Amino acid sequence: MSSLARVIKLALRHRFSVVASILCSFVVAVLWGGSIMTVVPIVDGVMHGKSIPDLLEEKIHQTSARVAELNTEIDACRRELATVGQEQQSALRSQILSFESLRGNSAKWQGICQRALPLAAAWLPVSPFGTLVVICLVLLGGTLLKSLFRIAGTYYTARLGHLTGFELRKEFYRRTLRLDLGTFRQTNPGDLMNRFTSDIGNIAQGTQTLFGMGIREPLKMLACLIGAAWISWQLLLLTAVIAPLGAYTIHWLAKSLKRANRRALEELSSVYDHLEETFGGIKVIKAFTMESHERSRFHRSSKQFYHRSMKIAFYDSLVSPFTESIGVAIIVAVIAAGGYLVLNQKVHIFGIRVSAEPLSHGMITAFYFMLAGAADPMRRLSGLFNSLQLAAAASDHVYELLDRESAITDPPVPALLPTRLGRIQFREVSFSYRSDELVLDHVDLHVDAGETIAVVGPNGCGKSTLMNLLARFYDPTSGSVAIDGIDLRNVRVRDLRSRIGVVSQETLLFDDTVANNIRYGSPGATQEQVVEAAKQAQAHDFITQKLFEGYLTVCSTGGNRLSGGQRQRIALARAILRDPEILILDEATSQIDVEHERLIHGVLEQFVKGRTAFMITHRPSTLKLANRIIVMDHGCIVDVGTLDELSQRCKLFRRLAHLDYRKSA
Repeated sequence: MSSLARVIKLALRHRFSVVASILCSFVVAVLWGGSIMTVVPIVDGVMHGKSIPDLLEEKIHQTSARVAELNTEIDACRRELATVGQEQQSALRSQILSFESLRGNSAKWQGICQRALPLAAAWLPVSPFGTLVVICLVLLGGTLLKSLFRIAGTYYTARLGHLTGFELRKEFYRRTLRLDLGTFRQTNPGDLMNRFTSDIGNIAQGTQTLFGMGIREPLKMLACLIGAAWISWQLLLLTAVIAPLGAYTIHWLAKSLKRANRRALEELSSVYDHLEETFGGIKVIKAFTMESHERSRFHRSSKQFYHRSMKIAFYDSLVSPFTESIGVAIIVAVIAAGGYLVLNQKVHIFGIRVSAEPLSHGMITAFYFMLAGAADPMRRLSGLFNSLQLAAAASDHVYELLDRESAITDPPVPALLPTRLGRIQFREVSFSYRSDELVLDHVDLHVDAGETIAVVGPNGCGKSTLMNLLARFYDPTSGSVAIDGIDLRNVRVRDLRSRIGVVSQETLLFDDTVANNIRYGSPGATQEQVVEAAKQAQAHDFITQKLFEGYLTVCSTGGNRLSGGQRQRIALARAILRDPEILILDEATSQIDVEHERLIHGVLEQFVKGRTAFMITHRPSTLKLANRIIVMDHGCIVDVGTLDELSQRCKLFRRLAHLDYRKSA
């Protein structure tokens, strides 16, 4: 199933809006074709000084005379049957059948007119001007009614488009949150933002267009073609020989537009990526005076998007002229054929019968108007192609990520973790983000329940990656991580992470109040519990004394209104409030001043008791809290011991903890 078909399936769930849109389009189409038919009584009647009852009487006389004429022809053919040979008899029988068909058609019209005449005489004016007034009033009333249904149809199609965009955006957000961190590493933020905003907006607009003009205009065209076929389906069929050329041209343009739109969306993602990078790194750009360089980069990416957009504009510019030219060619053919039939009162073209009776001026005029009425929706439809192809390309772009499965999934039958978490085991764990880059290499580590472990090592040695495996942000490439012998891949992710608290070096706060940021992860916590956690994290004083609205102060996006140390203390309060059984501190006090760090260490010393804790740090004051210290290098554990043991025997540890520098000082 194509991506656009999946969007349509999503839209069809809103049955009321879909039915309302289609019903309104149907009524508009009927009134559109019906209003064109009013040209017949005007041309054949009013313009010749006749009323509608007069036209009906005239039609009754004409059909009566035609029936009598056909009866004479049929009788003559039957008499001739007895005097001709076998071959001629076959031709005569075919001719008799044709005459009988024409007689039946004329008799049918005669009966319709005879039944309509008393009603017309009783309710319609008998003067030509009165007839014109009634036709104008009917035309005006029909137009007003059609406008009301168009308004209702536009409203319901807009509702359908916005509902589809709303549901797709929610589903996309839900599926995005379920993706593993590895997928986020491969996806640029600008690309995600482009899919969330532009792509889904284009899909919503395309859905609205499809269920609005995409249904209404073809129905209007169909109503006119039915009206033209009612007048003479043979003449309509004869003039439609040019249509296959138009269909092929439109198909070619549709494919070109979709391809160009897809490439333009990719270029727009690059523009978003550049903007995100620029706004996030504005301080670095200004510090190194690279404004000119960034302007050049932005110019190149924007120029590429400009070229893609102009290609779309070129293809889009071809659609309307092509369809208009084909429409004019069809109308010219109809005018020539219709003029020949009416002016010469013929019913054949090139030996092909195109009508049972010679067409009147009003009928052929109505036929012209019907084709013109069909051409107008066709012209409008040509303008929809770019919107629909843009929606199709956007659908492919959105569903490409929407269909991507997370590498971290729950097992079909998850194992239950014990009530009290026990021993943590890293068994021959290897991990790589890419096949050619091994980050962890056969790591073996056993941590008892309630033990505090410090992890030290140079940048890029795999410290944070090891902790990411414990929280199951990633799964090992080989080996396993287990708690009490239970492989974490057999555990429900939510059950595992609900018992882990993480404080990272790059602290993220949300655009919410300080209290809600502390409460994040523990939504049921009371205000008293929030304040107590803030006090333990040494955050209460600055919250109440330095923030204008205290705990109700909004932190802004990313916590930009607070300093790095303030953000880390709030994040620490968040972890304390969660009261996890496993605590992971990744350089959690790196931006906190010495005075508050000393106080926080006292809190942590009490807080880690009775729970398993991992601390990634190089600060000797923090390392003193650890029962054991793990030294890592190049993805391997190179030494394990206490602070005193490693200080004596491990040169790498002394260098990382700056112990040699402290001794020389």
